[in-house]
Amino acid sequence: MRTRLIRLFAICVAVTFFTGCAPSAPWRQESFVFGTRVELLITGVPEAQARAAGNQVLAEFDRLHRTYHAWQPSELSSLNAAIAMGKPFDVSPELAGYIREAQAIAAASNYLFDPGIGRLIALWGFQTDEIVPHLPDETALKALLAQRPSIADLHLEGWRVTSRNNAVVLDFGGYLKGVALDHAAAILRRAGVHNALINIGGNVMALGTKNGTPWRVGIQHPRPAQVGGAALASLELRDGEAIGTSGDYHRYFELGGRRYCHLLDPRTGRPADGTQAVTVLIAPGAAAGMRSDALSKPLFIAGKDWLPQARKLGIVAALKVGADGTVDATPAMHARLKVEPFDNTRANDR
Repeated sequence: MRTRLIRLFAICVAVTFFTGCAPSAPWRQESFVFGTRVELLITGVPEAQARAAGNQVLAEFDRLHRTYHAWQPSELSSLNAAIAMGKPFDVSPELAGYIREAQAIAAASNYLFDPGIGRLIALWGFQTDEIVPHLPDETALKALLAQRPSIADLHLEGWRVTSRNNAVVLDFGGYLKGVALDHAAAILRRAGVHNALINIGGNVMALGTKNGTPWRVGIQHPRPAQVGGAALASLELRDGEAIGTSGDYHRYFELGGRRYCHLLDPRTGRPADGTQAVTVLIAPGAAAGMRSDALSKPLFIAGKDWLPQARKLGIVAALKVGADGTVDATPAMHARLKVEPFDNTRANDR
């Protein structure tokens, strides 16, 4: 069965917000966690209540960041050290749950999403706060690929983790921001906040409305210099919806006129280069935030095969920017976009 796509030649994806200048503007709180900018917008409650709830959210973000940091001392790095030594390791119930959940997502994506390739990420120089442009040693890269590390190599019995492959290093960088969105939504609701927008570096979840009108996010170009940084489309988010973007402009380096991004293809051990960005829109429900983060990765890495991957993962609303800058949107995503001008839009049957 062929799926009708909408091709948009002007649109790409990095999320911005339209907050307006209304008298009751949202209360705003910003921070820097997970190596990215975090923003909370809250309406409908007194400032003191918003501030207290926001502080709880940021404290939880900090806890998650510290507990599951891939290359600084943390529970996750301790687990990775035990795996490298071939030893079992008893993890917290929370981490055990994350491993099981990530294993399920990895299997569903044919392991295009695979948090077990942390050693590969480090080899490319992306497990650091300051990226230094360099290419990995080819011999080391081939040797690591031959070991085929994967989160599937981990076995959980209760809270005890063992691995049949000591090359596995867990890195939840493509998963944890989405988990944090879900935690933030739960914290805010328990605190009596039912209208908010949560943004973690472009992974966004909406609660309720902005003073009675839908929260609206802008979609921008991943090569902003080409379009003057203007937002070329916008999207209204409904209560509980989450949107996530994976792009080659978040963490990358350039060498010899070529861009190398942090989104690695586990099959080749190299940065995926067939995509500039992918955005997925996830319906309200359990783990909507996590899904918005994790599921954009396999679509990005799949390149030209992104649509079959989206179908397999049950994603109906998605937008993909190809390496040449063209954009395909599924009908469900296109129906939600407000695009102006609309002159360069055409439909494609595939």
